[in-house]
Amino acid sequence: MYQYSEFDRSFVNQRVAHYRDQTQRYLDGKLSDDEFLQLRLRNGLYIQRLAPMLRVAVPYGTLSSKQLHALASIARNYDRGYGHLSTRQNMQFNWPALEDVPDILQALADVDMHAIQTSGSCIRNVTTDQFAGAAADEQIDPRPFCELLRQWSTSHPEFEWLPRKFKIAVTGATQDRAAIGVHDIGMRIYGDDASPENALVDIYAGGGLGRTPVLGALIYQGLPIKHLLTYTEAIMRVYNRYGRRDNKYKARIKILVRALTAEGFKAKVDEEWTHLKDGINTVPADTFQRLGEFFTPPAYTDQPDVSATLADQRLTHPAFNRWLTHNVGPHKRKGYAVVTLSTKSVGVPPGDVSSEQIDAVADWAERYSFGEIRISHEQNFVLAHVAKSQLFELWQQAEAHALASHNNGLLSDMICCPGGDYCSLANAKSLPVAEAIQRRFEDYDFQFDLGDIDLNISGCMNACGHHHVGHIGILGVDKKGQEFYQISLGGHAGHSEIPPKLGQIVGPSVARAEVCDVIDKILRVYLGLRLDHESFLSCFNRVGIAPFKESVYASAA
Repeated sequence: MYQYSEFDRSFVNQRVAHYRDQTQRYLDGKLSDDEFLQLRLRNGLYIQRLAPMLRVAVPYGTLSSKQLHALASIARNYDRGYGHLSTRQNMQFNWPALEDVPDILQALADVDMHAIQTSGSCIRNVTTDQFAGAAADEQIDPRPFCELLRQWSTSHPEFEWLPRKFKIAVTGATQDRAAIGVHDIGMRIYGDDASPENALVDIYAGGGLGRTPVLGALIYQGLPIKHLLTYTEAIMRVYNRYGRRDNKYKARIKILVRALTAEGFKAKVDEEWTHLKDGINTVPADTFQRLGEFFTPPAYTDQPDVSATLADQRLTHPAFNRWLTHNVGPHKRKGYAVVTLSTKSVGVPPGDVSSEQIDAVADWAERYSFGEIRISHEQNFVLAHVAKSQLFELWQQAEAHALASHNNGLLSDMICCPGGDYCSLANAKSLPVAEAIQRRFEDYDFQFDLGDIDLNISGCMNACGHHHVGHIGILGVDKKGQEFYQISLGGHAGHSEIPPKLGQIVGPSVARAEVCDVIDKILRVYLGLRLDHESFLSCFNRVGIAPFKESVYASAA
């Protein structure tokens, strides 16, 4: 992973000192709430429903063991003993005291971390595949390109005050685990790790969820990678110039692309690019080589064939067998595997992890995965380089710390925003709905029979829970002060060769008490209509929404 230079450390420490002074002036009454607003947002601090919330930047979701231990310490000393994994591959703290935030930022700076650009109308954390550098289907490691974008976008003077927040996602694999189709800019890079300077990139623009969900449009296919920054800068300039600032609900780039059409938007970008192409931000070949040195493969060793041992362990430990089946994936290096540590257990809000669990994952990363941890946008931890000979030992450790739920990709592995329990923007609560579904469908045999199902929950139209691209999506809405929930089906974020797709609304919203019954009806329709080994998504695409709608609303007819 990228290592800070002395310049980086000096820059971050200066930001901490500035914010400490700003906070003290606010507490002394020398800054108004409005004056302090932009200052705190530039340092990742929101004021939520019950308390401040601090969002910590985790560039492209990658952490060291040392950094994760620091986050555990912050959770213990400044929060209520836990942190929350976000859908932007960051970590959030929901209960810090405002006056403690400068000390938290200093604790982050001490381990080469910060909270810069985790909020506000700027370029947010660049996200990528949580299996980057390890995935068996990877064409090229996207992390050096993410790091290039991070360095370029951090405190970029031209793009710190955009019409609205801006999100970039990058993938370098056959399967899109970064959901590039629903980002302001999505990038698919293809090439060879041995010659990254020759890579090509497909650029998608204008994707996004929220009030107006839109899939990104392909505006450049096969862009030479040396032009990555200049073309991205051209997109940003067009958005910064023409994006609406009179209405925050119409300020995202997706609205601009829709207004201009994809062709019209591309024409403006290409025109702007003529002033930037081959200019100062054209990336020299040695830059890719230099950045790639931060992401070299770890010191793998030749691993013994443990297939017979694993087979025996599978037979004697059924829970381990299920965990291997669902939470352990193939690795590009023989003898290694990629492991997802699920945060989704019954009664625990999805993405919430205690300080003890955070410390444990940091220890396991040091012991089993070369000191590196990933956070996925599905709100789980990932250990990307685990020797197969150590899988059973790791599973035992995860079991002891309630991080071995064998549900990766299943119904209970849901994405869920904090909702009305915390967020001041929410129309309805998300966490009680998630817990009710967890308890109603706790039977793993039933979940295994269902197969892979993405169930996503958002507490408002901002769609932080990505409900639009869930196979089953749940959206909290307000009806005259009462909490109701709208159900959608058939969404897909583009995890495979299937193009991304937005879900279709089943019908009128339902009360919270009805949500589990509605989900049950939907699942029963699927089980009754599916063909042999047919997934929920494939079944839905074949039969359409009609039988599901008929079942859900049959009693109302």
